[in-house]
Amino acid sequence: MKKFLLTVVGALALSTACQDQLEVDPKGILNEGQLTSPENAEGLVIAAYSFLANDWYNAPNSLWPYGNIRSDDAYKGGRDPGDIQGYHFLETFTGTRPEIGEIDAMWFQLYSGVRRANIALRIVNGFTEQQYPKVNTRKAELRFIRGHFYFALKVLFNRIPYMDENVPAEEYVTITNDEFTSDQLWEKIAQDFEYAAANLPLTQPEVGRADQIAAYAYLAKTRLYQAYEKNDRHQVTNINPQRLQQVIDAANKVISSNHGLEPDFANNFLPGPFENGRESLFAVQFSANDGVVRGGAWGRADGRVNYGDMLSSPQGLGCCDFQKPSQNLVNAFRTNSAGVPLFDTFNQQNVDFGLHTVDPRLDHTVARPGNPWKYETNRIFDNSWSRTPDIYGYFNSLKENVSPDDPGFMNADPFRANSKARIVLRYADVLLMKAEALIELDRLEEALPLINQVRSRAAASLARLRHATGTQLANYNVQPYEPGVNIEWNKENARKALRFERRLELAMESQRFFDLVRWGIAAQVMNEYLDTEKTRREYLKEGSFTAGKHEYLPIPQNQIFFSENRYVQNPGYE
Repeated sequence: MKKFLLTVVGALALSTACQDQLEVDPKGILNEGQLTSPENAEGLVIAAYSFLANDWYNAPNSLWPYGNIRSDDAYKGGRDPGDIQGYHFLETFTGTRPEIGEIDAMWFQLYSGVRRANIALRIVNGFTEQQYPKVNTRKAELRFIRGHFYFALKVLFNRIPYMDENVPAEEYVTITNDEFTSDQLWEKIAQDFEYAAANLPLTQPEVGRADQIAAYAYLAKTRLYQAYEKNDRHQVTNINPQRLQQVIDAANKVISSNHGLEPDFANNFLPGPFENGRESLFAVQFSANDGVVRGGAWGRADGRVNYGDMLSSPQGLGCCDFQKPSQNLVNAFRTNSAGVPLFDTFNQQNVDFGLHTVDPRLDHTVARPGNPWKYETNRIFDNSWSRTPDIYGYFNSLKENVSPDDPGFMNADPFRANSKARIVLRYADVLLMKAEALIELDRLEEALPLINQVRSRAAASLARLRHATGTQLANYNVQPYEPGVNIEWNKENARKALRFERRLELAMESQRFFDLVRWGIAAQVMNEYLDTEKTRREYLKEGSFTAGKHEYLPIPQNQIFFSENRYVQNPGYE
């Protein structure tokens, strides 16, 4: 017994001594109470911006697996369906389960961005303007960033928990994902962008910071999604005219700014002096060879490159040939003799480039065998550049890629990445948002010139689309819509024209699937697509889209565990 008591006393003494020694602030880590200066606050704002570029191919902030390969725009690509199998499940809508690691990683990634913005806001809110002259601008920037991450969460998962800066991180676990209706969630996101628009300067002195025009663009986008009211089966039950007018009002702020369309469509997707041009409203910034050593699997003094999109580099440049444009997308660029799309018949046969005419945006978007890679007539993209063409074909995505001779191109063995800025919002998108709102408000004549601006720019974007001999890469023919000449401008056709234009203009920019869901036509379009593609691609033979389910991802099972079963699973995944 004495030995036992001595042992207990000794253990208690040791425990007390250890507790005294352990009750110290950890080194190299600051708690919120220690962040008391404007300099600290500035660092937190930068940290929030940093997370826009702090992604990886299994959780890319560009959302390419969710907006492109889950749509009719792209095949998954890679080695085979087992190469990142979770993305194969997304593409075919088979085996899409709450346990898929990539879906969980995407949720965690986006909420990590929300948390950074919230922590920074909580600190910044503690300063007066006298103490911190930039305080109002920085609050607005942080709310813009938070709105950006919540927008992505909303279009991916629909039912999401909402936490602002007033909720301590340790209480996140107590927040449910069914506290707010869909409209209420959209309203909270819109309020962040409204605040940002009201408090941000018209322009920023530093490239990459959100400004007033970017906030208005994101506000227009949010209101457009909010306008399409849906039932529990994700069917559109009403298109709210008040929300549509809000889209127009916000878009007008962008249209009246100093931004505009680039004279050449190609300029939007070239590095160096073309980055952050007049059409780019907000873009995520990257860097190469900046001498800053960063952590992670590829931590080195190589800069902060775009690891989120690196898998789409073709095999001909080293790796990995993901996100390959579909035959359906390529066919969509075909035009008739009047220079307008074949709305209902474009996919009845594959485009014949010796016979048919096409919209020039095809060859700014899709690399085709025999054509120059990124306009370099001495570097020809050919069949050998594709990794498994028997499965995924011979096309490759161009917009996010660069020349291997570009200073921002980096061999992150075995991957290939680059430092080109990733555009989040561009002016053409806003023109088409406004046009969509006008069409749904039956103001068809006002929408026509907005769509034609985009088409006219496409027609003027031919200079770089040439072989070394000077001949054009294809027979191009794209014309503005002329009512009574090449189109009957009624509401049905205006809607078709707008929706087709969004596809052509924004192809491979991670918009397509979310557009289909917003319009309430995802099941129709995707099942028609899969029915045809099954005859072209054997691996898609089991593909099938279930209406009322596949419009949104399942709530990740790990997150349901984290919430102690407070989260409600999305319909169809229970």
